[in-house]
Amino acid sequence: MVTDPLADFITQIRNASVAGLKNVRAKHSRMRGNVLAILKKEGFIEDFELKKEGKHSDFHISMKVASARNGKAITCIRRLSKPGLRRYVGVREIPKYLGGLGVSILSTPLGVLSGEDAKKQNVGGELLLVVW
Repeated sequence: MVTDPLADFITQIRNASVAGLKNVRAKHSRMRGNVLAILKKEGFIEDFELKKEGKHSDFHISMKVASARNGKAITCIRRLSKPGLRRYVGVREIPKYLGGLGVSILSTPLGVLSGEDAKKQNVGGELLLVVW
């Protein structure tokens, strides 16, 4: 039984990045789809597609190979707010990572947003994860 589906999803992406895999499959959920949309918009993954096979729906994720130094677009992906300890931030407390190269992802009343978009919309929320 998975008690934190988002952490399981992040682990799948992290493991695929470390292993240098080009394609990954993950179970479908609305939260995962929103996180994938942000990762694609910020350039951490190439693309993703929702495929329905019978009663089950899966995301097929194309990982991105970016830098010549280590060959991975995602160097680190970390879950910050956990079921046992939720982490909420106001609009002024949204952190920057690696001088703005990293992206924080928040769950806000306006939906799942990147930290930069949340600042533009002047809204805070639950700090889900950070990627760089």
